[in-house]
Amino acid sequence: MVEMSGASALMAALEKEKVEYIFGLPGGANLPIYDALVDSKIRHILVRHEQSAAHMADGYARIKRKAGVCFATSGPGATNLVTGIATAYADSSPIIAVTGQVALPMIGKDAFQETDIIGVTNPITKYAFQPRKATEIPEMVKKSFYIAESGRPGPVLLDIPKDVQQEVANMEFPDYIKVRGYNPVVDADLSEINKACELLLKAEKPIIMAGGGVILSGAFSELQALAELLSIPVVTTFKGKGAFPENHQLALGPIGMHGHAEANKMVLEADCIVAIGARFSDRTVGRFDEFGKDINVIHFDVDPAEIGKNKSVNAAVIGDVKSSLRSLIKLIPKNFKRNEEISKLWLARKRELVTYYEDSIKDYSREITAKKSLKKLREILPPEGIVTTEVGQCQMWASLHFDVITPGTFFSSTGLGTMGFGFPASIGAKAAKSSVPVVDIAGDGSFSMTENSLAVSVLENLPVIVFLLNNQMLGMVAQWQRTFYNRRYSGVHQKNCPDYCKLAESYGAQAFRVGSMDELEKALKNSIKSDVATVIDIPIDPDEDVYPFVAPGTGLKDMIIGA
Repeated sequence: MVEMSGASALMAALEKEKVEYIFGLPGGANLPIYDALVDSKIRHILVRHEQSAAHMADGYARIKRKAGVCFATSGPGATNLVTGIATAYADSSPIIAVTGQVALPMIGKDAFQETDIIGVTNPITKYAFQPRKATEIPEMVKKSFYIAESGRPGPVLLDIPKDVQQEVANMEFPDYIKVRGYNPVVDADLSEINKACELLLKAEKPIIMAGGGVILSGAFSELQALAELLSIPVVTTFKGKGAFPENHQLALGPIGMHGHAEANKMVLEADCIVAIGARFSDRTVGRFDEFGKDINVIHFDVDPAEIGKNKSVNAAVIGDVKSSLRSLIKLIPKNFKRNEEISKLWLARKRELVTYYEDSIKDYSREITAKKSLKKLREILPPEGIVTTEVGQCQMWASLHFDVITPGTFFSSTGLGTMGFGFPASIGAKAAKSSVPVVDIAGDGSFSMTENSLAVSVLENLPVIVFLLNNQMLGMVAQWQRTFYNRRYSGVHQKNCPDYCKLAESYGAQAFRVGSMDELEKALKNSIKSDVATVIDIPIDPDEDVYPFVAPGTGLKDMIIGA
C-alpha cells in the first residue's frame, strides 16, 4: 500500500497502463489532477478545445490500437468532450475520458460548472465510473482500460469529484480485475464456422465485404489469405477502407452511398456475401430490404448485438474476427478448387466492371480537381503514410479516389460523421506514430471547426499536413441542395473567409496555395519533409460534385453515375 492523493493515484494508475500521452485542458474541477500531472512522466498535450482532445485521443487509439486518454474539467469542459466521445462510440474506438466533477456534497445541487456527465454520456460510452472514495480510483482505471479495449472497443468515462481527487489514502493497485457481468471474450462456435465454410465453398459468385472490425482486430493477413485462397473479390465498408490493399487485383474498394460504382454493382450480383466485422449500415447497403436479397449471407463479428440487427444471415460467427478467420481457413480443404470456369467468369466480370466505370465516369476538365489532387497525393505520399479525413465531400472524394495501400493507415469519422474530426485526429495519429507523414484530407467547412488545433500541432512539435480541398462551400450540403432542392442554396456559402494561408502562418505553420498540379506536387514534397505543420490550400470549383452517388432511401441499384 502507498499513501497518496486520489489525483496522484490516478496518474500512477495511468502510468501502470503505459499511457504515453494525455490530451487535455485544465479547469477548476480537475486542478488537483493537473497538479499531480507535474510529477508524472506522461506527456501532456494542451489542446485548445476539449472536443479536439477527444478526437486526438481517438486518432491515437486507432493507430496505436490501444486506448487514448483525454482530460477535461467539469460542466462545459466535460460537455465539450461529448461529440468526441460519441464519435469514438459510433466507430468502436477505445478512449478513456477523465473529467473533473464538483465535490461530492455539491453534486445534484446545481453547483457552479456542474453537469451530470454520467447521465449525459451513458448512451455513448461502454461504461461510466464515478468514484466516491479515492481508494476506488486505481481499480476503476484498470477496469476502464479493460472495458475500453476488450471485445468491441469503445469509450469509457471516469468522472472524479474534486474532493475525491484531493483525498489522501492508502492505495492498492490491482494487477488483475474482473468486471461482473462483462464477458467480452467469446470463442466462435465451430458449428457456425463449419456452416460458413460449406456455404462459401458452394458459392459460385462469392464476395467479401470487409468492415472496420477487420482493422480493429488487425486481421489484415487473414483477410488477404482468405481472399487469395479462394480468389474472392473484396469490397469494404467505408470504415473498412484500408482493411485490404486497394492496389490488389481482388480489391474493389468501398461500397455504399459514395462507394465505387463497380463495387456497388458487383455486390448486387454475388450469390454469397461474407461480411467480416461489418454492421450493414444504411450508408453502406442502402435499403435493408433490397441488399443481399435471396442470397446467402455469412456474418463474422465480435458483437452478438450486430447479428441480424440490420440484415438476416445464414451463418453467424461470433467472436474475434482474426481468430475466427484463422479457424475458417483451416477448414478449407488443401486441395479445394472452385469450378475453374465459373471462377474465371466471376473475376472477368470484376475486370469488366472496373474498365466500364473508368470509361463512363468522367472527371472535370479543369486542371485542378478533387480527383486529380487526390491521385497526386497518393502518388507522392509513401505507402505507409497515415491519412485521416474530415466529413463531407472531401471524405467521399477520398473514398473514391485515394487508394489505401498499407492496411490500417486510413481512418475517418464514419458512424457519427463528425465535421472537424480529421485534423485533431491526425495530430493524435502523429503522436502514435511520429516516424511517418500524416495527412488530413479536409474541406474548408470541416477544417474551420477545429483549425485552432494548428497551435497544438506547432507548439507540441506534432507536424501534420492539412490537404485542404477548398470550394468555399459546405460542399456536401450544397451538392444535395443542387440535386434535391433545385439549386436553392441556403446556409452553405463560406465566402472565402478566412484566408487559410494567413491563418496557418499566424499559428507558426507553413502554408501553400496552389494553382496548378505542378505547384501541388512541389507543395506535397515540401510538406512531407517539413518539421512544421503545413496547410495546402487547393482551390476547387464550388460546383464540383461527388459521383457516383446513391441517394438516401434508395438502394445500391439506384446509383447515380453523374449529373
